[in-house]
Amino acid sequence: MQTVDLILKSLYISLMPRSVKTADFLIIGGGVAGLRAAIEVAPKGSVVVLTKDKPAESSTGYAQGGIAVALSDEDEVGIHHRDTIKAGNGLCKEEAVKVLVEEGPAVILELISWGAEFDREGSRLAFTREAAHSRRRILHAHGDSTGKELERVLIKKVRTFPSVSRYDFAFTTDLIIEDNRCVGAVVLKDKEVIPIYAKAVILATGGAGQLYSRTTNPLIATGDGIAIAYRAGAVLDDMEFIQFHPTTLYSPSAPQFLLSEAMRGEGAILKNIHGKRFMPQYHEMAELAPRDIVTRAIISEMVKTKAKHVYLDLTHLDKDFVKRRFPGIYSTCLLFDIDITEDLIPVCPAAHYIMGGVKSGLNGETNINGLFAAGEAACTGVHGANRLASNSLLEGMVYGARAGKAASELRVEPAPLRGARAGSSELRVPKSLKIPKFKIQNSKIDIEKIRSSLRRLMWNKVGIIRCKESLTTAKEKLREWDSILKAGFTSRAELELKNMLTTANLIVESALLREGSIGAHYRSDFKEKGENWQRHALCQKGRAVEWSNA
Repeated sequence: MQTVDLILKSLYISLMPRSVKTADFLIIGGGVAGLRAAIEVAPKGSVVVLTKDKPAESSTGYAQGGIAVALSDEDEVGIHHRDTIKAGNGLCKEEAVKVLVEEGPAVILELISWGAEFDREGSRLAFTREAAHSRRRILHAHGDSTGKELERVLIKKVRTFPSVSRYDFAFTTDLIIEDNRCVGAVVLKDKEVIPIYAKAVILATGGAGQLYSRTTNPLIATGDGIAIAYRAGAVLDDMEFIQFHPTTLYSPSAPQFLLSEAMRGEGAILKNIHGKRFMPQYHEMAELAPRDIVTRAIISEMVKTKAKHVYLDLTHLDKDFVKRRFPGIYSTCLLFDIDITEDLIPVCPAAHYIMGGVKSGLNGETNINGLFAAGEAACTGVHGANRLASNSLLEGMVYGARAGKAASELRVEPAPLRGARAGSSELRVPKSLKIPKFKIQNSKIDIEKIRSSLRRLMWNKVGIIRCKESLTTAKEKLREWDSILKAGFTSRAELELKNMLTTANLIVESALLREGSIGAHYRSDFKEKGENWQRHALCQKGRAVEWSNA
């Protein structure tokens, strides 16, 4: 039994919890999946949405390219299904993909009814094409700000429900588990420890891109949901599959800014530093090959030419079209003296998306009763070994709604609050929650230095190309930091590092288990798929990483 008092003792936090809070539904994460789940459960009871930063800070807002859906005249749900399966290299769970593509159109039409303003050509929706798609099926908004538009609409919709409360700048330290049932979470907010009880908890915390020194992800993407679910006993799936986006801006003075795949969909081409186009040598779809292939091709060209980047070239396209189609990218690149209508854009890959995560079913359910997962923190099996471009926003919408619906249909009342009055939002702290006032000083731990070292380690040893030697080196280095996983922490930075180390260990162990190359997991010492390629690597606390039965 993992009770609140045990969790608080493990944190070694000197501050006492002054209140216990309750809600019918607790949603951890404020991106597209969390917001869509909140909309689903809001009519059924009180909802608390936790974000560890400001309300609009999530990977959703950074999504430029668009959202994939079979709505155009040239497209069909079956074709979208086929493209997704093909991109996933045979590791997608077909029923999960079927749900995604079949329910996707209705979800998009619902968004439009809520006020989503997707780009149009006259009165018709405008579609573009991205890598590994055989049809133009990518909806976009304001050129290259699709994620921000979805976020705007969902936040506006959530605010129409008086039953929904938001806790911003609230860091979830751990889940509360009793008798294999998730009954809430412990939250650190404004230097106060707050246990929050709920009859259902939905994890929608996003990804873990900050594990790598080059990433398109925001600073908050530190694998928190994956780590806290693992500590609680949840099963994780496919942790070895990390997708690297082929094209991020490369400049010493520039941030790692994503250059949307839609640019290649509209005709941009890749050239090496000698100005020679190279993608046709690597794949029949050239620049529109699956992301893992384009990424490795870029790395290959960088090695061949001893360069730190390649170029993305749009100079052959109409200037006005480029400015209109990619206004955000155009204006951002100008800040760094790059005119994308006239100049070659220096680019190189960066960590972008984790296909693995908390193993969840078609309704977001996990192996822990009352705990659901959706979005990038979850592993529904939709993406397999390599996510099809722009399927992530759609997955967040479809499975966020499904998780919310399943959570709202639970027929279980919240667990007894240790003698506290049920139904109260602010409860007196029961005696059983009191803990000694003591604190471990961590002055010898240089959090920022270790975080930086970890990110470099993951990029160099557990990155785009891996092998047993590099993975073993990473494993040994991570073992040197094991003490950090057992230490008591009192700040967000320390707790994030702990979660990053937990997630990094799971990725390394899963990558070592998979002795083969498939999708985004490429091992130079096992270039074929390997004997167990159709199986999934499962992680659970207290057990070694192991293959699934099927």
